[in-house]
Amino acid sequence: MYKGDGMALPGRRIQIIMTEQRVNQYKQLGLTIAYYRKLKGITQQALAEAVNLSRTHISNLEAPNMPTSISLEKLFDIAEVLNVPVKNFFDFRD
Repeated sequence: MYKGDGMALPGRRIQIIMTEQRVNQYKQLGLTIAYYRKLKGITQQALAEAVNLSRTHISNLEAPNMPTSISLEKLFDIAEVLNVPVKNFFDFRD
């Protein structure tokens, strides 16, 4: 959901409001990453080092009570390290 008139004009700042649905999607993404990481037997520290993030960032990403954003570049890196198609991270169950 966008705040304002929704027009994306060059140089114009658009503020995005975090909806409950989006918060749930971040939670599901983090839990899915944690699932695949544990399935591969990789620690948060090892994953963090492999993708050049802090262990704290990985921990926050996986924590269901801390919706944490991540760049697509880093998400692709995580998928590569875990040998998981990135699309699997978005197979959210309702």
